[in-house]
Amino acid sequence: MRTKSILILLWAILLAGGGSYGQERLSLSLEEAKGYALDYNKQIKNAALAVELAQKKINESISTFLPQADLSMDYSNFMGAEMQFSFSEELPPQTIPFNPTSNLYFRISQMIFSGNFIVGLQMVRIYKEMTGTNYLKTEQNIKELVIKSYHNALVSELSIQIINENLDNTRQIYENTKAMVSVGMAEKLDIDQFEVQLSTLDNALKSAERQKELSYNLLRYQLGVSADTPLELTDSIGYFLDNFDFSGILDQSFHLDNNLDYQFILSQERLSEKQVGMQKMNYLPSLTSYYQYTNKIMKPEFDLSPKNVIGLNLSVPILSSGMRNSQLNQAKIQLETTLNNKSLLEDQLALQERQLRYNLANAIDQYLNRKKNVDVSFRIYQNYQFKYEQGVASSLDLTISNNNYLQAESDYLYSIITLLDARLALQKLMNTL
Repeated sequence: MRTKSILILLWAILLAGGGSYGQERLSLSLEEAKGYALDYNKQIKNAALAVELAQKKINESISTFLPQADLSMDYSNFMGAEMQFSFSEELPPQTIPFNPTSNLYFRISQMIFSGNFIVGLQMVRIYKEMTGTNYLKTEQNIKELVIKSYHNALVSELSIQIINENLDNTRQIYENTKAMVSVGMAEKLDIDQFEVQLSTLDNALKSAERQKELSYNLLRYQLGVSADTPLELTDSIGYFLDNFDFSGILDQSFHLDNNLDYQFILSQERLSEKQVGMQKMNYLPSLTSYYQYTNKIMKPEFDLSPKNVIGLNLSVPILSSGMRNSQLNQAKIQLETTLNNKSLLEDQLALQERQLRYNLANAIDQYLNRKKNVDVSFRIYQNYQFKYEQGVASSLDLTISNNNYLQAESDYLYSIITLLDARLALQKLMNTL
């Protein structure tokens, strides 16, 4: 019993330790968060598996051009059948029984020429390039989502901080007003006014806390961690704003070839061209050589077949009733479609670049303007608070000025998100995330 109790205690300690490890706080800067997501996000893992699968397909295609060896064996029993023949009518017929036979075959073949194989191997290699580009696009999308979630989480924390500070200040004014009412220096209506204000701030705080939890859950999802993993974001929103290059980012030039969507359509173009080439190769012959060794395990009575044979197989396409021509025309149409899509994408990316630069320039102006509005609104609010305490301003004036200040803060926080998202969109277009 003593031993059993000790084992149970050790098991409980291990469980407790495992639970503590699972709840370990994860402290991450933005760069660390991006790196963590790239290591553990399941979409990234699937994209990496797709690249690995493409390489296996290349290996498979190459192996078809290398020597192929097969070993086979057969057994035949003719159920006692016999063959009769006679060399002349005077002689009695001769009988040869069909004895059971068994052969062991060893065959080696080597492809000498196949146009389809050559073009097909090139197509598989292009396919691998496309999966590699798709991997980079997945990586880029994960980075974008991590950055957005990280920024949103920090802005939601800042929003909670602003509301809490305003809530503490309003509570203090509320308590002071209650004291003023008790001595006849203020009316009961003033208390009611601040009670409404406190209720509004409480609701705003709960909404901001729910928004924070949503942002953190989205970040956890992108990081590939469980929903109950505690997160600590070591970068502040001020860090990103203080290091924001307001002028330099708009001066960066856009190179079309760096865009991942454009790289993908270029690979599609080359793949369509190879598809046309493959259909043309269907008109060419194919040539294969082989060597076969046959070991007679059970020989028949009469056997003239040799043990060693070498040969060539030549296949020449002659007539397909228009099928090959139709396939070639389909491939040409697909190539033309891809070229049209490429031209459309070029136009779209050019327009998108202009729009994103406009959005970013507008977001910068909006951010700087609303940042200034916060300072002005706060000074007005402080001025009304001083006047209210001196009895020369009403509670309604103070409430209105406070609401204006909170609206300015809300607009300012929204401008931060808009600014960071506008820069992020332009960076994604330029492939500089």
